[in-house]
Amino acid sequence: MQQQADVVVIGAGVAGLITARELGRRGVRAVVLEARDRIGGRTWTDQRLGRDLEIGGTWLHWIQPHAWAEVTRYGLAVTRGPRSEETYWLAGDEVRRGTLDDFMNLINPGMTRLLEDTMKWIPRPDAPLTVRRLADVDQFNLQEMLDELELPVEEKNANEAAWVGHFNAPLDQCAYLSALRWTAAAAGSWHLMHEASAIFRLADGTRSLVEAIAADSGADIRLEAPVRSITHDERGAEITYGDGHTLRARRVVITLPQNMLHQLDITPALPDGKLRPSREKTASRGAKAWIRVRGPVKPFFAYSSQHHALSVVRTEFIGEDDAVLVAFGADSSRIDVNDPKAVDAALRVWRDDLDVLDVGGHDWMADPYSQETWLIQQPGHLTQYHHALQAGTGVLHFASSDHANIWAGFIDGAIESGTRVARHVHSSLERQH
Repeated sequence: MQQQADVVVIGAGVAGLITARELGRRGVRAVVLEARDRIGGRTWTDQRLGRDLEIGGTWLHWIQPHAWAEVTRYGLAVTRGPRSEETYWLAGDEVRRGTLDDFMNLINPGMTRLLEDTMKWIPRPDAPLTVRRLADVDQFNLQEMLDELELPVEEKNANEAAWVGHFNAPLDQCAYLSALRWTAAAAGSWHLMHEASAIFRLADGTRSLVEAIAADSGADIRLEAPVRSITHDERGAEITYGDGHTLRARRVVITLPQNMLHQLDITPALPDGKLRPSREKTASRGAKAWIRVRGPVKPFFAYSSQHHALSVVRTEFIGEDDAVLVAFGADSSRIDVNDPKAVDAALRVWRDDLDVLDVGGHDWMADPYSQETWLIQQPGHLTQYHHALQAGTGVLHFASSDHANIWAGFIDGAIESGTRVARHVHSSLERQH
């Protein structure tokens, strides 16, 4: 006999779990179908290298309103990595060494000039398409805007490396507008944006947030249940999943990453405004590596350039006889984050005194259920596709951090999107009665 549900949520990442929880608070029980054997999606706390490590999304901040509300709701403890005691960067091929303040002062002129028009173009980050001629600036990529500054090579390398740490992508593929959106969300301050996107994390891991939301949702969460097809009409939808199971639902909420949308078997097909950006793909395709090295090691930051396999490395945990570093590169195809020799070679750009004991990471680009890291848009994507990606299609609704308004690509954006879509779904169900 075919099973029935009021709402089926596809994906048990943060956006999907928030959607299910918010529907449950309104008396609507949801069935959540998750293809993986775990919840969390692109947030994933895993035991590796002797510690609980964030394989995906990690950082949050009190200026991220939706995420901080959840920290308060569940009483979650927040911590941070050790403060840097020394910083390395490149001037051409020459390694420079100083303090983190030295590095921040080095990039400040470029950052300030690059972002000086932030609030002109994004005066309201909660409504990012407010400015009528926004497409004029959305045509540019971040690399060409950095090149226009004609920075000295040391400043240029440093600025590029800092942005790779933020954007996890080749800068010539990244929309300049993405840099403006991040900075607008921090009230126009690049210093605050840097802090909000890379410093503070949950003491018990993102796992603590994900599990709290799931428990609070009361939803029927089914793991290892990949969706095979969706057929929909004005009365509802039929979802086939797993080994041929079917569900009939009045509404469906799809929370998959943007790069996955065009791969879904949906009849009638999704509109072009959803399929085109999915086929064109997001800009983000970088690497995140966790590296355990022999101690003792002073806490440090290191920045190279976007042309190196790892552009940013820093200490995240300090032990008595070891340290664990986290590192980012622009392109996951340049380095295998699970290959100690490749990671060791990448570290030697700055330092030859680190003894790599073990490494770990996850290739999100090769992951069949993500095929992207955190969202960074290509030029033109915000102004062409933002409204279309957010919009519902009949009984199908769409929630994802990828098309949030404020902190798109962050945990905060997933919470924002799931909250908004749950409200819309509940309203549509109420109207149907």
